[in-house]
Amino acid sequence: MTEFNALADNGDWQNDFERRLTASLLAAGLGDAATRRTVEETRGRSGGWTVAAITDAGTRVGYVAVSVEDENGVPTGQIGDLRVEADHAGQGYEEAARDWAEAWCAERGAVRADIRITEPAGGLFDGYGVRGQLRARRVDSPPEPVDGVTARPMTPDEYPEWLAAEKLAYVEDIVRSGAKSPEDAARKSDDDFAKLLPEGLATPATTLLVLEVAGEPIGTGWLKHGHLPGVTYGYSLHIEERYRGKGYGRAAMAAGEQATLTAGDSVLMFTVWGGNEVAMNLYTSVGYRIVEEYRSTGLPRASA
Repeated sequence: MTEFNALADNGDWQNDFERRLTASLLAAGLGDAATRRTVEETRGRSGGWTVAAITDAGTRVGYVAVSVEDENGVPTGQIGDLRVEADHAGQGYEEAARDWAEAWCAERGAVRADIRITEPAGGLFDGYGVRGQLRARRVDSPPEPVDGVTARPMTPDEYPEWLAAEKLAYVEDIVRSGAKSPEDAARKSDDDFAKLLPEGLATPATTLLVLEVAGEPIGTGWLKHGHLPGVTYGYSLHIEERYRGKGYGRAAMAAGEQATLTAGDSVLMFTVWGGNEVAMNLYTSVGYRIVEEYRSTGLPRASA
């Protein structure tokens, strides 16, 4: 019989969890310094998790870590980790642990369960909706430019219209992913942009680009350098709708990669929201690996 018992000492689990997280981040292309920073940040969050040993007839077969947090007034369950040892995998323990974690969260008032996946889960959470993915690629050499496409700095006259469009697109992405209501998404958009661009075009370590073909603007780019050590974060690389389907998405990625190298970073990272399969397919086609995937489901979850 499978049982779940909360641990008094999480030390063994913590060491194993951080080892696996480190391996997955390095495999995704992050450097040592960026990986250490990410693991340290995760360690700070994981201190509040309840970690249970998964046992069968007294034999420990794995671990599951859970918590319930307030997310904008909504009690939300978090499945921080679910690990079954390799020699016990595929025997139903994963499904039992997932179901136990959902029940544990629901019993504490959670109406939703979220999970951050950093290593293959074998379809265990296929019933959860994809809220977003963090993608990254190491940039070792200057990208090949796309013929006819150039990138230049955004001008002060162009900034207000760009900002309004970006804030609206951000709201739409959040709502489409199922993460928040339109009202909550709008508040998050206002707050996030105020923090990320406090000085507008003059915000330090920030690149704002306009992509052009024959002098005609076709898209924009927004990048934050040093997001993690050696990592540039691409908040947006956008091609206007009437210019899509012409290969310009790859040109935008090339412009972002060139800006990354120019700033002295070696990894370009993006978030793509759930429901945006076009962007996901583009990132896959140009070699951007999934660093983390965020999924969620309502509680109680409907049976398959």
